[in-house]
Amino acid sequence: MKTKKLPIILAIESSCDESAASVITPDPKSGHLLVLANIISSQIDIHKKYGGVVPEIAAREHVLNMLPVVNEALLKAKINPKDLTAIAVTKGPGLITSLIAGIETARTLAFAWNKPIIEINHIEGHIYSNFINPKTPINFPALILTVSGGHTTLLLMNKAGKIKIIGETRDDAAGEAYDKAAKMMDLGYPGGPIISKLAAEHGSKPTKIMLPRPMLNSPNFDFSFSGLKTALLYELKKDKAWKKRIPEYCAEYQQAIIDILIHKTLKAALKFQVKTVMLAGGVSANQALRAQMSEAVENKSKQVNFLIPEHEYTTDNAAMIAAAAFYKLKRQRLSNFKKLRVDASLQLK
Repeated sequence: MKTKKLPIILAIESSCDESAASVITPDPKSGHLLVLANIISSQIDIHKKYGGVVPEIAAREHVLNMLPVVNEALLKAKINPKDLTAIAVTKGPGLITSLIAGIETARTLAFAWNKPIIEINHIEGHIYSNFINPKTPINFPALILTVSGGHTTLLLMNKAGKIKIIGETRDDAAGEAYDKAAKMMDLGYPGGPIISKLAAEHGSKPTKIMLPRPMLNSPNFDFSFSGLKTALLYELKKDKAWKKRIPEYCAEYQQAIIDILIHKTLKAALKFQVKTVMLAGGVSANQALRAQMSEAVENKSKQVNFLIPEHEYTTDNAAMIAAAAFYKLKRQRLSNFKKLRVDASLQLK
């Protein structure tokens, strides 16, 4: 009896300053996704001196790095291009010039190798990072909080592939708020890991610094962090000795962000009676957020599963894009390379 050939997907991610490629296939026994290769070329060291990502520089680096990263992924996975089922690529949202570099690479390879394209929304990719080696079952409906440098979004998933946005940031994303706070205090870039480390140094010691929790009690599931950032600026201006209290400021600032994220997530989980809560995105690597969200979900309900992706799948990577593509492939959501275009919207299809 002829065995059915397992799908093999090559994915490309270039939405910001990481050139990434990954190869995945399902495990024939468990059905879980096997990551055969997950290669990332980061530009953090290049953009550090500017205090943030410079789009033009990021795009030029993608042009230089994309094909070598793809070749390395195929070599590590020991996969010949002819064995690929499809090529997945991030179509947006993200930096337009960076996205174009990844999309044009995917279009060219799809034409050369005669492979179909699977278009993936970047936020969709972050969601499916939780579907790579999940530690607990994913029961539906599921609620996903995606927190990154560019996005803070609450999404409801009724089943794999059926996603609805129920809340998002009205201004700065949580990760962006970290970066801007770090810039105010001259701590370096990226701000999230630095503020997290300094906040941990302060620990649970009491503080007299009181920052607001914007939109905490609003009747919706939207977020806002620009007011928190402004409040920090005013506090620093008032305090002549703030440089001696940086860990304390970091602890209060981080806790304000975490309080907002947890409150909104639990409120949505209760309203929609979800069975799984997931955390995703670059900020999901934050240890304090992971620990406090896990505890909050468990205290709310023992029947609700809580999932966090492995650390290597929290920041931008192509394995998460490949994972999302696997579920689209199951629904035959394929495209021709001629139709592939950048899509900067947050429409999840």
